[in-house]
Amino acid sequence: MNDAAADAAGDPAGPLARTQRLKMWAARASVGVAIGLIAAKAGAYVATNSVSLLSTLVDSLLDFAASLVNLVAIRHAGTPADREHRFGHGKAEPLAGLGQAAFVAGSAVFVLVQAVDRLMRPVPVANEMIGVAVMILSIVVTFGLVVYQRWVIRETASVAVGADALHYTSDLMVNLGVILAIIVSSRLGWHLADPLFAGLVALYILWSAWGIFHGSFNLLMDRELAEDDRERIRTIALAHPSVISIHDLRTRSSGTQTFIQFHLEMDGNLTLIDAHLIADSVMKQIEREFPDAEVLIHEDPYGVAERRPAFE
Repeated sequence: MNDAAADAAGDPAGPLARTQRLKMWAARASVGVAIGLIAAKAGAYVATNSVSLLSTLVDSLLDFAASLVNLVAIRHAGTPADREHRFGHGKAEPLAGLGQAAFVAGSAVFVLVQAVDRLMRPVPVANEMIGVAVMILSIVVTFGLVVYQRWVIRETASVAVGADALHYTSDLMVNLGVILAIIVSSRLGWHLADPLFAGLVALYILWSAWGIFHGSFNLLMDRELAEDDRERIRTIALAHPSVISIHDLRTRSSGTQTFIQFHLEMDGNLTLIDAHLIADSVMKQIEREFPDAEVLIHEDPYGVAERRPAFE
């Protein structure tokens, strides 16, 4: 059955296959853009000797490495669950995010070192129009990539593509600043503008790296869903007329898949089959609200004393 047929038939493999396909195309586009920009910026750096342009070249080199890691991670994360990985391979995406954070932070440190050296020994920028032209090209291509990535993120909620889009978005602002630094340095003779801006770029890259690290780390540590999402789950469960209460709600994300589990409290005189049908109905309602979720419900008779988490 192809993807379209699977979607039409209501087979969950259809939407999942489409999600994986979109993420793979976004990752491939990111790698392709990085390769093209590396070539263009390397030529421009040789021609201009601009350290701020060097900072964007280094950033593109790191973009390429990070995007390559993304491509491999997304491919691995899309592998179906198996005997050794029964919850799937979704953690590969936040692992790739941690790798990206390390790459991005490393590039920032390198640029800072170069900027400090150039501040101590200023060098004029040459052939500034070549640098400006390459940066304009970089802005146009990067903007197109970010627009596509944002669309893929809306469709897939991919952590890895989100991390990729974050540093490409920062590249847009960086590229605009590099154009300004090159013009100020070459036309106004203020040669310190070039390394000063490179230093600001490096600090901004470090901030971006922290954002990538924080989001990926939370996923790897099985951080709960946002409280708004948890409240939606409670509301859906309690909306069923036969449900008295719920407790021990636990949630986490693994890549683009969400796992939800809780105890459903009902009248203790219900038959097992009735309790099962009620829990099944609640599960289907939650899955409609959270399409990528795997929901696990334990049925409890209401009023039975049992140990519960203190932070419930």
